Amino acid sequence: MNFTLQASNWKFYRHELLLYLEHFLQALIKGCHYLPPPKGTEVTWKNFLCCLKEQGLISLGEEDTASHQHLINITTLRPTYFILDDNFYYRSMRYEVYQLARKYSLGFCQLFLDCQVEVCLQRNGQRTQPLPEETIHAMAQKLEVPNSEKYTWEKNSLILKSTEYTLEDNLQVLNLLSLTLENPVKPLEENTEFKEADRALCAASFLHQADRAVRQIVSQTMKNAKDNRLTPSEMKSLAQELNKLKVGFLEDLKHQYNEKKQCYSASTLPINTALFHQQANDIAKKYLLCT
Repeated sequence: MNFTLQASNWKFYRHELLLYLEHFLQALIKGCHYLPPPKGTEVTWKNFLCCLKEQGLISLGEEDTASHQHLINITTLRPTYFILDDNFYYRSMRYEVYQLARKYSLGFCQLFLDCQVEVCLQRNGQRTQPLPEETIHAMAQKLEVPNSEKYTWEKNSLILKSTEYTLEDNLQVLNLLSLTLENPVKPLEENTEFKEADRALCAASFLHQADRAVRQIVSQTMKNAKDNRLTPSEMKSLAQELNKLKVGFLEDLKHQYNEKKQCYSASTLPINTALFHQQANDIAKKYLLCT
């Protein structure tokens, strides 16, 4: 399995977990039985339930005769913290969680472990299945540190040196959790929600156009390569590299869009795709020079 496919699967998995979390929050707020959402995979669902059960948040109830599934009872009324253990290297990824907290008036905070790349590589080497070193370096370049001065929604953030963990750090974490629990995020006002919805539509339209544009570039690049009589093996390798480039380009473009918080005009699309076109040509040249 190549890295591009792994990244795509992980993105799907992360969104699926957020879906399950929101589904659980709805059941928790309504105080009703907890049944699986209409969309999702069985393996992830079972793992999610296992986690909730281990934490004492749910218990199996009677069987539902309609779905032939056990109804799950919510068992806790105590203050509950949901810890999402992920890299969340883009701020836009963390913002999705913040939006969820805002939607249900929950507390939201971030704990950022600041770790040097050399230490990350050393720890990665001790894993039973270590990641490629280039993945660690790429993650370090993309990782965005919380910035509460520029992004007010990141105000409840704590940055710790992961190699210098102390008792004082432990107290800071506990204080952050208490502060977050006592100060839930306020929901959006109606007019702000309308602006968010309008922006989301604008984003979807622009990113759809960008996706179509880069697909056309990939298709034309592959056609040119075929006309130059590349071997089937070379064509396969070229297609894999171009697909990896496409996935990364669209992900970065989406991230940039979320950061600007404004609609791109149609005139900016050629500017963005021109860079992709150049990168695709550079990749193709490596193969064409070998023929």
